[in-house]
Amino acid sequence: MIGRLNHVAIAVRDVAAAAATYRDVLGAATSPPLPLPEHGVTTVFVTLPNTKIELLEPLGEASPIAKFLERNPEGGIHHLCYEVDDIAAARDRLQAQGARVLGDGAPKIGAHGKPVLFLHPKDFNGTLIELEQA
Repeated sequence: MIGRLNHVAIAVRDVAAAAATYRDVLGAATSPPLPLPEHGVTTVFVTLPNTKIELLEPLGEASPIAKFLERNPEGGIHHLCYEVDDIAAARDRLQAQGARVLGDGAPKIGAHGKPVLFLHPKDFNGTLIELEQA
């Protein structure tokens, strides 16, 4: 059901500083910062030959990334994102197997302009999973 790894998301306190590290120290290409108020984050994508890294900075105190950084002050891996061919079919199949979809279960538009949804980490070995329509 899942396709390729789309990205690994890393929570950071300062997305500009984190992007500079990837760009200037590691020599990676980075996108401009993109505020996503509906998700409570500002994001920068680091483009790699085989996948992407998504750097996530909290956008406001209610941001899920702000809460993550309270528990993990140095930041760290926040979630993995996998592509799926049909997000509604994937959601329905996962729910039928007992997996919990976060929020109201309806896909929302993500940073790439495609529908996304998140799966409860307790159902996936402690890892928050994002599914993105391919």
